[in-house]
Amino acid sequence: MAMIVGFILSLMALGARSASANRHIRGRLFASALVFAAYAGVAALLKYASLDAELAQELSLVQPLLLIFGLIIAGVSLIINPWHADRLPDRFPTIVQDAIVIVLFALAATAILQERVFTMTAVGAVVVGFALQDTLGNLFAGLAIQTEKPFRVGHWVNIAGKDGIVTEITWRATKIRTKAGNLVVVPNSVLARDTVTNYSEPSHDTCLEIDVGASYDTPPNEVKAVILSALRDEPLLSRGRDPEVLIVDFAASAITYRMRVWINDFALEERARDVVRSRVYYAFRRIRISIPYPIQVQIAADAMTPAPADPASLDTVLRNAPVFAPLTDEQRAQLRDAARPCLYAAGESIVRQGDPGSSMFVVMRGEAVVTLDTTVGELARFGPGAFFGEISLLTGEPRIATVTAVTDCELLEITLDSFRQFVLANPSAVDRIGLAVAARRAEVLQHRATGAAQMPAVEAPQTFLNRVRQFLKLAGTST
Repeated sequence: MAMIVGFILSLMALGARSASANRHIRGRLFASALVFAAYAGVAALLKYASLDAELAQELSLVQPLLLIFGLIIAGVSLIINPWHADRLPDRFPTIVQDAIVIVLFALAATAILQERVFTMTAVGAVVVGFALQDTLGNLFAGLAIQTEKPFRVGHWVNIAGKDGIVTEITWRATKIRTKAGNLVVVPNSVLARDTVTNYSEPSHDTCLEIDVGASYDTPPNEVKAVILSALRDEPLLSRGRDPEVLIVDFAASAITYRMRVWINDFALEERARDVVRSRVYYAFRRIRISIPYPIQVQIAADAMTPAPADPASLDTVLRNAPVFAPLTDEQRAQLRDAARPCLYAAGESIVRQGDPGSSMFVVMRGEAVVTLDTTVGELARFGPGAFFGEISLLTGEPRIATVTAVTDCELLEITLDSFRQFVLANPSAVDRIGLAVAARRAEVLQHRATGAAQMPAVEAPQTFLNRVRQFLKLAGTST
């Protein structure tokens, strides 16, 4: 009878295995079928084979244990796991299901083999307790981790003072891979006693706090505006959260500002910190906001200001710029004295299409690329002697293109106020510069119209000059 029951249960397990979509259930039911087959085989031996009395007694004790073990494996897998979905429950991963099977089987074995189990328990518990103290601690800690789910494989975490991505969670330990590519194995018992920071939950947005000091001579609102402008549209930062700037300390030599930015991928944390600090440094340098040295003595502001550019090199740059070529040496010298050098980092946007603008730039050193929102790829590249932004300077129009530094760029910026003072002293220079700018503007508009239904009307040079004179408030507008 027992043999028939074993074969029937084995066939039922195999049949249920083929009907489930869950691979975990199919694997467990196959294991149950093998256990039921072993149960039927033991029953056949006891019935038909001539066995020694002592061996037959041992097999008669093992036989019910096989039946119970097979039933427990099948029952746990069918009750806990979804039948039609190929996944494991969040609270019952494989390690937890194995533990449930072992506990239930141990209880059943204790009920069936009471005398033998109780005899072995007194001595065995002491031996196992001392020999497997660390192992059992790691085991139970691993069960708690799998049940509570403080983190999962693929999450960025801080464990035992190490930042890394979780690659594997086993019975004994949790493995993380650091940003340097090193594999760190943390025993589960250590992890259970430590504080764990999960950077991937409840959302993938991670806040980074970065401090920078600025001089007391610059008003805080101005510093905050410069920082926020420098971080605008940075692709490494999350678009869903705007950066924040807070004053956190009036320190001995500087006001300390804390920048809060968010990133979507914690793997980019170090790179994001580097980009934020670099952007702020270059922005401070352009606006002449000093980052004081951490010392307790007063330093003159001039000592922290970058040395001015060589006038001879500025004259050469202006002379090589086509837009200023028609000017006399004296006029270029006047324009040079009214301009100011500035520095932009590689990858930083110098001007953005659509933004208001009231200055133009001449490239002294480095390389910049021009792009348009309506086209793919770069429109042009600017090297030393090239100029851009002149249309906004002369007409007050928004920027018609985006210019981004390819390498660190030293630029000469000519602002509206300084240029107006220059043209008031040199009215004839407006016509010379305006004609060169009109040609450049027509070229850019033609590129912007690529793929459009119709070509926009190109303004006549004389009409453009009249508009420039009106914007600069110069008398003598011609028709």
